[in-house]
Amino acid sequence: MDNADFKRTYIYGESALGNLKKNQTPAYPRNYEIWYTYAAGFNRGLNKAINDILRSQGKISPQELDNIYNEHLSPSRLSDRVDEVGSQISKELRSIVREVEDYVSTAANYGNSLVGASKDLSKTEDRQVIRDIVAQLIAETKDVESQNRALSEQLAASQAQVLELRESLDTIRYESLTDDLTTLANRKHFDRSIENALAEASESGEPISLLMTDIDHFKQFNDTFGHQTGDQVLRLVALAVKQNVKGQDIPCRYGGEEFGVILPRTNLRQAVSVAESIRKAVMAKELIKRSTGENLGRITISIGASTYKPGDTPQSMIERADKCLYAAKRGGRNLVKAETDPDIEQSSSDVA
Repeated sequence: MDNADFKRTYIYGESALGNLKKNQTPAYPRNYEIWYTYAAGFNRGLNKAINDILRSQGKISPQELDNIYNEHLSPSRLSDRVDEVGSQISKELRSIVREVEDYVSTAANYGNSLVGASKDLSKTEDRQVIRDIVAQLIAETKDVESQNRALSEQLAASQAQVLELRESLDTIRYESLTDDLTTLANRKHFDRSIENALAEASESGEPISLLMTDIDHFKQFNDTFGHQTGDQVLRLVALAVKQNVKGQDIPCRYGGEEFGVILPRTNLRQAVSVAESIRKAVMAKELIKRSTGENLGRITISIGASTYKPGDTPQSMIERADKCLYAAKRGGRNLVKAETDPDIEQSSSDVA
């Protein structure tokens, strides 16, 4: 863990302990997890649920925390949904198999009837017998046609149902990898993506770069104007990041007010150009407080950029980008710094 991660997690931990004491909540591990997650701000649904209760009651009970945990944090929550969808798909497939088996049985019987009728017709010239055989064949043919239509309708309905269930699975997967406040990829997605990107860069020899971005004076801004306005700032910055990256790039919410952007097939010079576009886009946006219409001014961000070197790990790339980020903070903020800049120091400062 680098110095920036240590400071960030320590702040979240202190906030979690403060909320445990303030609400007289037992310091069980999962209660601590709830308040830690609340402080980090990753789970928008959890934060909204807690804020709604605090606004109406001023305090939150252990039972209410249990309900929030089960709704927003329980490890079984997504797996339960996956199991439910999987069960529905299995049920639908079993129904299809039964329908097909019934149709195959009916088709086999019909084939046998045709063979039998052919033999009977070859043995008689009696018109009445022939008429009876033909009438029987017509009736059986209609039955087969009817079952064929029913099977076609069942298959069409099942296809639509399976497609809907597959979309549900896609939604669950999206939710598991997406930060619900900013709709950027979450930290889990970031960790997975940077490992894959580095492995591909190592094999292909193509460049890959990384941007680490932090909102300037965010804590002061959040404390002054409140968490809702702070959330608005995070969404504003996330939108600016989205609008200034390409389809191959992977913008993520890395932690709190910090964002990471993985840039495959991008060298350091190109990465700095992307970073400058993001920085300018953020600075160009005026923040208007929704509740009052008050103009709160402009937000700025600092950005650090690193690029892949043979033997790099995700952590080594992140550490170099973080050093550049803190150099941008020391340099006055609202800056982009790359690891080749001459003023990059080896240790990060306590600026925010």
